[in-house]
Formats: sequence, structure tokens, C-alpha cells
Amino acid sequence: MKKFTKLAIATAVSLTFAGAMSTVNAETRGVTDTEIRIGSSTDLSGIFAAFGAPSAKAAQMYFDEVNAKGGIHGRKIKFIVEDHAYSLPKSTQAINKLVNRDKVFVMFLGVGTPMNVASFKLLDAKKIPNVFPLSGARQMLQEPIKYKFSGAAPYYNHITEGVKYLVKKNGRKVICTMYLPSDFGKEIQLAAKAQAKALGLKYGGETTHKGDDADFVGSLSKLKAAGCDIVTMALGVRQVITAFATSKKMKWTNVDFINSSAGFHTVMAKVPGGITEGLYAGASWGDLLARVKDPVVGAWFKKYTTATGKKLPGTGAMLGRSGAEQIVRALEAAGKDLTTDSFVKAMESLDYEDKISGNHADFSATDHQGADEVIISVIKDGNWQEVFRTEDK
Repeated sequence: MKKFTKLAIATAVSLTFAGAMSTVNAETRGVTDTEIRIGSSTDLSGIFAAFGAPSAKAAQMYFDEVNAKGGIHGRKIKFIVEDHAYSLPKSTQAINKLVNRDKVFVMFLGVGTPMNVASFKLLDAKKIPNVFPLSGARQMLQEPIKYKFSGAAPYYNHITEGVKYLVKKNGRKVICTMYLPSDFGKEIQLAAKAQAKALGLKYGGETTHKGDDADFVGSLSKLKAAGCDIVTMALGVRQVITAFATSKKMKWTNVDFINSSAGFHTVMAKVPGGITEGLYAGASWGDLLARVKDPVVGAWFKKYTTATGKKLPGTGAMLGRSGAEQIVRALEAAGKDLTTDSFVKAMESLDYEDKISGNHADFSATDHQGADEVIISVIKDGNWQEVFRTEDK
């Protein structure tokens, strides 16, 4: 009987201790004494794979370097990546897996405005920070912002500043839009309309597209007939190239095409035959090749190309490396006693020059947007060339 009593007491104590430990683990989900789990629901095989795949690769390379040096306060980063192929249903499945099965501490580098927006209800409820999403929609910082951290100025700003620049530079008067009718596309459409109104210009019309559209003759003919001389774009990477090339074949020359950061990618400048010469984009970073002489940029450039066999890192890789540095800086600043609250406070304390992206990143308790600059670039002689930059606010 005494043995049974002792056993019961021991079991009760054990269960109480286990319960206490479970509570601690629940507060620091995705964090153990030896590991920090970071999740990413991204596009490895869809229309924005040019951003998703290399960004995940570059981030993993940086995390591997950090882990090889002992990790962060003794913890190694485990980076768990799921491919949603730019499909909302697949993204929902990926997010649920990462949150409920993998129990990640932070979501990171998520590609796609619709995918990120759809995840917020679950992430906010579980108090999981969403850091450096590869979406520039303003919804990335929709209220409540406590667990949301965007890397750069939104698409909206890229388009409004870009349109303003082209109107002043080239005397344009009729603004139009080609877009995917998603949260991403509507952001560009709204920005184009708003800037047309602000400048007292005409909004001439728009065309909507599916993610697999490849024939743009009809749409471009419609916009040309409407007298459009600025066309803002919210399409997939390959679609932007195809549409712009088609406009040239139609000999439609008295028009400027401009993208947000979603259409600002190294691969676009490298299309053979100069097909994309004259294409504009707004973003919060400059092209990597223009900064490769910087020792930090040059060293990473060489490291990435050597490891992957690629001739260029590309914009996606640049963003993955930049975002990985940002999240590591925050994890280091959060200290050994890592909790969600300490991580959030650490993110809010960041203020540094991002050599890889070529911008200034800073946050605060009321400002969860890293870089504020908007940089307008155009493809010339096979490279993106910066033509205008707003001041860091």
C-alpha cells in the first residue's frame, strides 16, 4: 500500500512537472534548448518560383553558416519549407502543416499576397510572427500588426512613385493596368487609379488575367486603343516578359510599362535579344549587379554562385539572403531566453544598413516596415539601372 502511495505521488509530481513543461513549450512553440524552427510556405514551382525557389535556397545557405558557427545562443535553426506552387488551397495546407504539425516559431519568406493574407487569422491566434514575406501588399501590415513585419515599402508606393516619375519624365497622361484579379493585382490597380486621380490624369482602363495566360495580343490592343501611355502591371514573371515583348511586336512604342517589386527581377533584364529593354519597375532595393563591387555583396555573390553553379544570384536569392540576415539579427538580439515577446521586441529594435539589398532597414513598436525607400529602375543594356530614389523616411 505504501509502495502504491509513493508511486501515485511520484506519478502526480511527474505529471504536474510535465504539465508545467508543456505550458512553457506552448509559450515558446518551435523553440527548444537546441533548436529554433522557422517555417516558409513559398512558391517553388508556380508563376513566382523565380522568387520563391532561390530565396529559400539563399536563406538556407545563410542559416547553414550560422548553424556551423554554433547557431544562435546555442540553438540551431531548422528551416522547414513547403511548396504551394502559388495555389491558395495548397498554401492553406502548407500553413496548417507548419503551424500545427511542425509547430514553427516564426513564418518567413512567404510568397504571395493571397497566401499571406489567408494565413493571418491562424498566425495571429497562435501568436506566430510573420517576417519578411515576399509580398509588398499593404495587407502585410494590416491590423493588428504586433506579429507582422514587412521587409520593405509596399507595392502601392512602388506604383504611385513610379507613375509620378514617368508622368514627369515622359509627359504621360493616360494610366492603365494589366493585373491578376487577386489581392496582389488589386493593390496595383488601386495604386494606378489613385495616382491618376491625384495627378488629375485619366485612368484609361484595365485588363484582367489568369495565372496561366500566355496570349496578350487582345488585351494590349484594347489598352492601345484606349490611348494608354502608362501600363502598370501585376502579372507573373514570365507573363510580364511575354506581354512586354508582345507590345514591341505590335510596334506600340509611345507607352511605358511599369511593375512593382513583384516584377523587378534580374532574369527579366537577361532575356536574350534585348526584348525587355525599356521595362520599368519600382522596388525598395536596387539591382544586385550594380552593387557587386561592395565587399559584402561581392563575397556573398561569389559564395552563392560557387555553391549553386548559377551565373547570377538573382533577385529572389538576394531577398532570401537579406531576409535571413534580418531574422538572425532579431534572434540574436532576443537573447538566450527566447520567447515570442522577446523576439517581437528584438525585431522592433533593429536599425541597420542592409548591404545585400542596398537599403536601410529599421523598425519600432509602431513601425513594422523595414525599408521605406522606393527605387525606380529601368532595363538598359541588359541590366536594371536605377533612375530615381525617394528619400528614406
